[in-house]
Amino acid sequence: MKTTKKAVFSGLAMIGTAVLLAGCGAAPESNGSSAAAGASDYLPCMVSDSGGFDDKSFNQLGKEGLDAAASELGSKKPIEVQSQSETDFASNLQNLVDQGCNTIITVGFLLAPAALESAKANPDLQYVSIDDTVDQDFDGKTDAPNIKPIIFDTAQAAYLAGYLAAGTSKTGVVGTFGGMNIPTVTIFMDGFAQGVEKYNADNGTSVRVVGWDRTAKDGSFTGGFEANDTARQTAQALIDQNVDVLLPVGGPIYQSAAVAIQDAGREIAMVGVDADVYETDTDPNVQKILLTSILKGIDVGTKDAIVAAGEGNFDTAPFIGTLENDGVGLAPYHDWSDRVSSDLTAKVDALKADVISGKIKVESYLAG
Repeated sequence: MKTTKKAVFSGLAMIGTAVLLAGCGAAPESNGSSAAAGASDYLPCMVSDSGGFDDKSFNQLGKEGLDAAASELGSKKPIEVQSQSETDFASNLQNLVDQGCNTIITVGFLLAPAALESAKANPDLQYVSIDDTVDQDFDGKTDAPNIKPIIFDTAQAAYLAGYLAAGTSKTGVVGTFGGMNIPTVTIFMDGFAQGVEKYNADNGTSVRVVGWDRTAKDGSFTGGFEANDTARQTAQALIDQNVDVLLPVGGPIYQSAAVAIQDAGREIAMVGVDADVYETDTDPNVQKILLTSILKGIDVGTKDAIVAAGEGNFDTAPFIGTLENDGVGLAPYHDWSDRVSSDLTAKVDALKADVISGKIKVESYLAG
């Protein structure tokens, strides 16, 4: 299934530089009202995307950050509500408002419209938006003064993963697919493809990427973020094209990809996203196929934002995770360490340094 949201992507692409500058240069705006009575009375809350808090990836990291912040603060026990679909977002947010939450964290790009509506209706509450700037009018600014965005330029880390994948591939074909064609998914896929292009340019090779077309900004998508047969079939379609390194982007859909890989009867590596999937998913059938994971510091970003809010120092300046600030990165190679040459490892490390220094520019809607 293909789902295209090119208008959304184009709008975000135009505002990327403005958002980056806002995150790096503007003085933080503060709103400490929620913590006025002390951290012990502070109530942080969270709404999941449809993947659920046990997705061993995106939503789970957000919850871990929330729980860690509450523990450090000694605040009230956080309230978390899980969304089964997009139709749950507005009612789940209202549920948290009604329960007296001081700060509400929304996990995922798709929650942005509902988060904006809730934030505007409740200007005295604080909102943290993970993975979206909540800029629905595309003017380069967050649309409500009580929302803090936490976003990640994962293209930088995906670039390293693409280079690593190309250097690891024996068939000369690597693949990627996503849950939906939205910027926070395709930023991984496009960064991955750029890394493969760099490997080919450096080594005179012609490793192909299937599942994502950088020119068309379209590719293979499941239409959602559930681990189901559609995700398995999407992965299988790429495996049938001789892929031997596969990047599934979209929370639990990696679980369906792992099933397809196990059924393939040949060596295929998988690249995880968001968390170090080797650590969050202890299934040995998953662990043994993981080459690496493209990391997003969702847990760290969430914890920092909530601790600040609970201490009365809430600020709305966007946080943008990069390789330089360790907001994004690559996980260890774990069981694949002995199959990645020292030369390739050294080259990936050198590329990371070049991205951090600005010598290499990785394209993305968040790139300055």
